[in-house]
Amino acid sequence: MSLRHAILGILSIRPMSGYDLKKAVDGSVGHFWTADRSQIYRTLSALVDEGLASRGTVVQEGRPTLHPHTVTDAGLAELDRWLASPLKTPPTRDAFLARVFFADRLPPEDIRALLDARRREVAAELAELEAVETPDPADLPAGVTELGYALRLAALDNGIAHARAELAWLDATERRLERITP
Repeated sequence: MSLRHAILGILSIRPMSGYDLKKAVDGSVGHFWTADRSQIYRTLSALVDEGLASRGTVVQEGRPTLHPHTVTDAGLAELDRWLASPLKTPPTRDAFLARVFFADRLPPEDIRALLDARRREVAAELAELEAVETPDPADLPAGVTELGYALRLAALDNGIAHARAELAWLDATERRLERITP
């Protein structure tokens, strides 16, 4: 997945400014695809340059000018092409697991500290995911279909399941270490 496809997908739901896109990324796909504000604005600019999105201007009294972006027909076609293309899973690179793999060089208390730090990170991520507000299906926002809503909930459920699984794995790893380290 590329950020451009994530943005095209979000814009296919409704037009958004760069600011709104950043909030949407953080509140929806952020647990599996992150982007900082500058990446979003660069990608939006490229999408407009390529004709995959358009940029409007809304002058607001007493507030900054708003620049909503809308996906074009060409952008929807690109999104559909990407959705239908074969999925190639990229190689996994996980710095934390690499540290665990080689952590036998550390004293046991440092290994425990490494695991505890990860536990705090994952627990915070889980709390954020569990706090995501999910509207009643009868009150879906404009442009969101029941199918789209169900699939977005499935992506959220995946993030929650992965975080819970990692916390269980951390528990099991700590129990294993307690049996063999002082």
